[in-house]
Amino acid sequence: MEPRRGEIWWVRLDPTLGSEIAKTRPCLIVSGDLFDKLRRTVVVVPLSSSPEAHPPLLVPLRCGDRGSVAVTDQIRAVSKQRLERRMSEVSQKDLEAVETGVREVLEL
Repeated sequence: MEPRRGEIWWVRLDPTLGSEIAKTRPCLIVSGDLFDKLRRTVVVVPLSSSPEAHPPLLVPLRCGDRGSVAVTDQIRAVSKQRLERRMSEVSQKDLEAVETGVREVLEL
């Protein structure tokens, strides 16, 4: 199954260094579908269920039936080999909120 923009996948983020977000966790695919088809990597934003939302760094969204936050300052490219399985898909509204957070963090 090919990952698509706006989907949430379980991703193995370890090994990590320093303050990088770790372990296997849900991540939102933010790279474009064409990019995802042509490359062996995808760009993801890791999700967390523990901290409270504080946009633009921690953007609230629905992850399945749970509330989560997208940790926008931890955006990264990962090998598709790190993808374990598809979990769900976010709403267009949530995807746009994460995109806004990423743009603010990266000053785009």
